[in-house]
Amino acid sequence: MSKAGFIALIGRPNAGKSTLINALLGAHLALTSHKANATRKILKAIIPYTDKESTECQMVFLDTPGLCQQEKLLNKMMVAQSHHAFESCDLAVFVAGVHDHLKAYEGFLKWSGGKPHLIALNKTDTATNAQILAKLKDYAPYSPHFQALIPISAQKGHHLNALLDGVAKLLPNAPFYYDPDMLGDIQMREIYAEIIREQIFQFLSDEIPYESAVLVQSVQEQEHLEKIHAQIIVAKESQQKMVIGKGGAVVKKIGQEARRKIEGFIQKKVFLRLEVVVQKNWTSAQNQLKKMGYVVE
Repeated sequence: MSKAGFIALIGRPNAGKSTLINALLGAHLALTSHKANATRKILKAIIPYTDKESTECQMVFLDTPGLCQQEKLLNKMMVAQSHHAFESCDLAVFVAGVHDHLKAYEGFLKWSGGKPHLIALNKTDTATNAQILAKLKDYAPYSPHFQALIPISAQKGHHLNALLDGVAKLLPNAPFYYDPDMLGDIQMREIYAEIIREQIFQFLSDEIPYESAVLVQSVQEQEHLEKIHAQIIVAKESQQKMVIGKGGAVVKKIGQEARRKIEGFIQKKVFLRLEVVVQKNWTSAQNQLKKMGYVVE
């Protein structure tokens, strides 16, 4: 007998969902940033696990965009993806920072429809024992709604097995959905694009990371070299100038760090060519969002 199921990671922006995905995988597949709303698309991470009854489990975690304000079409698309992932999953893990207000969880309960879920109280490495106990007490009145409340630190890797044990108890008996050797269903082009986009978050501030996207135009695979051509899409000419930087300094730094991380991931030399392209108001244009691989409901 085996268990398998889909688990949606739900929570407000910057709660640590992508950091948790990477910690569970032991690999850097999900974009992480100290800036909110870095995640835009659903990423499936496949976690093998053996529970306390020695049952083999395949947990398919869905890293979802953070629950955010729905002003732009892009934001609406992100929230729609989170809701769709939740509706189609077997259970959910609501990820909340230990210092976060309970308002986001209260909002989640209004539309969750009673689907089984756990709460992962994240970032406990940044809190005292007294602060953690106080937050657990805050959640206590909501205990009829959740199956378990588990303090964790995704950043430090603390108590992740406790979280997986809690998930395993709720998984249905089912055969595995994916090959046991798979980490996820994300394509290499998407991984390259996310690594490049992560550096945009790293080296640029204000609205630029949120109004930029990365399209991988081509990948040429050779035995000892990967040639990648990618476009950084921005919404304004002023943003293009800032991404390029004086004498090309900024885009050079983005490219160097992205190349280094891609090389570490694929264990092969990489030639990375980046160009910065303006597509005005792309975050509000449905045809542009579809072209970039975003599903617009």
